[in-house]
Amino acid sequence: MNALLTLNSVVQDDVQAVAEELRGTLAPLAGSTILITGGSGFLCSYFLETIAWLNDTAWHSPCRVITADNLRSGVAERIAHLAGRPDFRFITHDVSQPFSIDEPVEWIIHGAGIASPTFYRKYPLETIDVNVMGTRHILELAKRQNARSVLYLSSSEIYGDPDQRNIPTAEDYRGYVSCTGPRACYDESKRMAETLCGVYRNLHNVRVKVVRPFNVYGPGQRLDDGRVVPDLISAALQRRPIILHSDGRATRSFCYIRDAIRAMCLIVMSDADGETFNVGSDEKEISVAELAYEVSRVAGPPTLQVIHRNSDDPQYLTDNPQRRCPDLTKLRERFSWNPTVNLTEGLRRTLDSYREPQCASR
Repeated sequence: MNALLTLNSVVQDDVQAVAEELRGTLAPLAGSTILITGGSGFLCSYFLETIAWLNDTAWHSPCRVITADNLRSGVAERIAHLAGRPDFRFITHDVSQPFSIDEPVEWIIHGAGIASPTFYRKYPLETIDVNVMGTRHILELAKRQNARSVLYLSSSEIYGDPDQRNIPTAEDYRGYVSCTGPRACYDESKRMAETLCGVYRNLHNVRVKVVRPFNVYGPGQRLDDGRVVPDLISAALQRRPIILHSDGRATRSFCYIRDAIRAMCLIVMSDADGETFNVGSDEKEISVAELAYEVSRVAGPPTLQVIHRNSDDPQYLTDNPQRRCPDLTKLRERFSWNPTVNLTEGLRRTLDSYREPQCASR
């Protein structure tokens, strides 16, 4: 039976679109084993489901999938439909602690981490541990296993708050990041993790690639995630006023999940060892206030009220970047990749997904 039959229909459509487009690119996974950390998380759950779809529909020799997750910030129900499959193995483990895999692993996608400001400010030491020690444990495993490819999911937060001359921001920008502020536990530990990737590449020839996602959103995000799109979607679903804890002037470029996963799949299957790529959308840089009104419009009448209200957290806006937009030149030139889902369509699809009764992230 196709496991995707139990999936939210919007997620299923996105997964199928990625799998069908990249069937040839992902073909080397057939008959091999891949380790995916953070499999119950927003981004990595899509990797699991893409491989499940290909195992069910395209490959005679399935890809063996091992996923390790401590379920601290992920949603176990998000991937519950994959439980019991013979081609999937689920390990409950915190990758910041040493661990080993008792079978050969040829591919690794390391996405375990605490990415939401709401959660990483609550768990700053755990955030540092998973980003630094967790990444080192994964790189050690890759070295021992002589893995064919490792993909590390870093973050655009490593750029901090770029000056205007460096927006759109290219991969060679070194960042303007506080090492002591309320976001530092995440930003600085992601930077250190990238350093580890470079060291393991140079010292041990680990075939690691780094991606820096820029504001990826879509079906499957926790609505209590604390980031702006889930907050706005939650307000729209409940038909309540949208509360912005800022003046709404900060701008972002948002990338729909289908396009981000397409890019990451291309990168992990490539020979771009030791390289780093921005992954996002430069289609539209939009203010948070404009985004709130766009969500209200997509949600349909009556128009939701947008209210600006100070947060009870005095550090809520501390070190919050004023602009965030990727330079995607390197990604486009290397892979002939372009985003395909615009912001309005992506928000509509996201809203539709949460209106389905079986959506696990509600």
